[in-house]
Amino acid sequence: MNQGNSYQGRCFCGGVQFTVSGEPAAMGYCHCGDCRRWSAGPVNAFTLWKPDALKVTQGGDNIGIYNKTANSSRKWCLTCGGHLFTDHPHWNLVDVYAATIPDFPFKPGVHVNYQETVLRVKDGLPKLKDLPKEMGGSGDVLPE
Repeated sequence: MNQGNSYQGRCFCGGVQFTVSGEPAAMGYCHCGDCRRWSAGPVNAFTLWKPDALKVTQGGDNIGIYNKTANSSRKWCLTCGGHLFTDHPHWNLVDVYAATIPDFPFKPGVHVNYQETVLRVKDGLPKLKDLPKEMGGSGDVLPE
C-alpha cells in the first residue's frame, strides 16, 4: 500500500516486510553475472536508496545475509528464500529489488553492466558498458 512517498514491500511469503520512503537515487536494470545468478533471471530491476530510507517493519530477525565481496551484502528471507535487498556500503546505497515493492512506480533510467547482457533490450534507455563514472565505472554507453 502506498502512503504518500512511502511504499511497502515484502519477501515472497510476507514474513519479512519493509517500507521505503522518499525517492530513490536511481532506478534501472543490471545485467551483470552476479545479479543474474542472484535473481535467477536474465536481468535484475533495481532501485537504489539511501540506507535510512529503508525500514524493516516485520521479520528483521529472519533476514539472511551473504557477502560475496565487501562491496555488497545480499539479504533474503530465511523462511521462503525470497530476495529482499542488497547493501552497497561503498556507495552508501541499498538496492531494493523493484519486484519486492509492487506499488512503487518503477521508472528505469539506465541499463548497467550491459557488456555482460544475455538479453538484448530495445527500450531507448542508455546501455552502460559497466557503471556510471561517479560509481567507479567507465560511463561508456553501448549501442542498443
